[in-house]
Amino acid sequence: MTVTSSGTPTGRIRPTVLEWLKDPAAHFPAGRGRDLAATGVTARAVAAKLGLPPRTVRAHLDFLARLGVLRTRRIRCRVHYRRDEIRIAEVARMFEKGW
Repeated sequence: MTVTSSGTPTGRIRPTVLEWLKDPAAHFPAGRGRDLAATGVTARAVAAKLGLPPRTVRAHLDFLARLGVLRTRRIRCRVHYRRDEIRIAEVARMFEKGW
């Protein structure tokens, strides 16, 4: 099993990131007085925490955004990612019904 420098198994990157984004202020440093829950977290911040290249993390985050479980917001030249709780609940209900 391959593990990132943060100790996260590489096959668990997406669930781990989704868990961190439930409470981003507890897992990521706030910058410039921003509310991380409202604005989201950059791929660079997630990459630094995971110990992976930003390009790799951005691919994971973009995949989750295409699924609809993350929302994106561009602030200046960076994309910020945050959870879409409504969509996550919809997806969970689909799996509970035995999709």
